[in-house]
Amino acid sequence: MARASIGSTPPLNPFHQLPQRRELLHKASRLSVSPAVAVRVNMTAGTMPTHHDQPLPHPSLEIIGGERATFLPLLKTLSRPYKPFPIIGWNCHVETIFASFFRSVTDVRLRRECLRTKDGGTVALDWVSGDDNRLLPDSPLLILLPGLTGGSGDSYVRHMLVRARSKGWRVVVFNSRGCGDSPVTTPQFYSASFLGDMREVVAHVGARYPKANLYAVGWSLGANILVRYLGQESHSCPLSGAVSLCNPFNLVIADEDFHKGFNNIYDRALASSLCKIFKKYALLFEDMTGDYNIPLVANAKSVREFDDGLTRVSFGFNSVDDYYSNSSSSDSIKDVCTPLLCIQAANDPIAPNRAIPREDIKENPNCLLIVTPKGGHLGWVAGAEAPLGAPWTDLVVMDFLEHLERGLEALSSSSNLEAVQQRAEVVHNLEV
Repeated sequence: MARASIGSTPPLNPFHQLPQRRELLHKASRLSVSPAVAVRVNMTAGTMPTHHDQPLPHPSLEIIGGERATFLPLLKTLSRPYKPFPIIGWNCHVETIFASFFRSVTDVRLRRECLRTKDGGTVALDWVSGDDNRLLPDSPLLILLPGLTGGSGDSYVRHMLVRARSKGWRVVVFNSRGCGDSPVTTPQFYSASFLGDMREVVAHVGARYPKANLYAVGWSLGANILVRYLGQESHSCPLSGAVSLCNPFNLVIADEDFHKGFNNIYDRALASSLCKIFKKYALLFEDMTGDYNIPLVANAKSVREFDDGLTRVSFGFNSVDDYYSNSSSSDSIKDVCTPLLCIQAANDPIAPNRAIPREDIKENPNCLLIVTPKGGHLGWVAGAEAPLGAPWTDLVVMDFLEHLERGLEALSSSSNLEAVQQRAEVVHNLEV
């Protein structure tokens, strides 16, 4: 809130000294009010349905969370049954594979920015070409975090990007080291435990667009990293909202299930992708000493072997199990102070249903969990655009994010009015 300074000429624009909208959430947290509650109480009159008008979620969906009552009325899609696309959506493996290979990839021109990190590493940020001329500086900004070895070329990322952009949002894809053809410039990849790159990316885009509210959406390992970041930043998190999809949550449990039955196919496929990235930059690791097992990494037949030979050593863990147990986002939920929507599929073969930290989500006043009965991993072949179009989740995600943004705009307007009123009182007192 702006304060008039006696003895100095007040600015002509009464809003000149107002704080940025993104700081309003931090003010709420300092007052011991959750960001989600701050958004709720500042919704303009008439935007929230009355108690009798609130649609009930369809019984095909499991919905829990501390902010269930706040967000449910805005997510109207949830009042309808989740209907998987016939045949494709009836089996988790068929749906997972179909979505990976046959979902359409929307054509978008991207402009790449390579961001050099403090340790000499590099991540690639892909912005939509031309958006600087098309969008206002205060347009909401969405950061997308793909899954393990994923990048801006993945179909699920592209569909989310296109939907957000159609709503007037600025979007940037955060391609981790070695992913999406992002260059590797140091002998270190990314991991589920390392949050340094995430912090630098958020700080970088926030400094570039200081008037914009920042949001993030993460899938799979990207979701795990995002939730861990939210938990560690807690009240100091600069994001105004976030969405986690297909999050493995508990990496120990996810690793156990990864070696069962058909899941071994996914394990070998992801290991192959990791090895391909590693071999491209193998010379960087040529002189590494200590516990590194370069031959094992180069020929890894599972993600666990790759992590045992390289990842856990790079980030200082004694064993691969030590790495998994200390890098799980399930332990971070209780510390999340940013509005967070988590969407999972009950039959996800890679992000197990039993790994979801339901009790912590239920007790956190900032979290909402939606579990669909089907969906596979990164599938959700359902809804109006199935089978080749956007996943069912995209509409729910944008409804959630747009609700948060409208709430912040209302909160900002209310602060503007308060600032004007205070300035008028100061001027009146000076005249008297």
